[in-house]
Amino acid sequence: MFEQFSRGYYLGRRYVEPQDHEPATLCRQQYEQIATQLYAEHTTPEQPLVMKLGTRHFRVHADDGVPADTLAVPPAILEDDARIRNPPALREVFLVKADRAEQLLGMEQSLPDQTGI
Repeated sequence: MFEQFSRGYYLGRRYVEPQDHEPATLCRQQYEQIATQLYAEHTTPEQPLVMKLGTRHFRVHADDGVPADTLAVPPAILEDDARIRNPPALREVFLVKADRAEQLLGMEQSLPDQTGI
């Protein structure tokens, strides 16, 4: 699970592995548990979780094909974090708190040339 880290983030550990498609995904059951416990009062059902790995923020959705305790990410995210050399790798992953995630998603929508958070 994720624990309090700072005013803007929770901290958790997940196996990080590549996947060939976007968006990044988590095990559906764990995704729903996180969304219910940590995002419920601030989000709509359509709003994805927002995570940070290395220096990059990205949206995360649920997927039935992802194993528990695993974060599956597109290769571009792995390339941004050069410390992952032989995935899957157990890594610290930051979950952006719901109110901060809303801000990041709002900024993304206001910048038409932006392709990701």
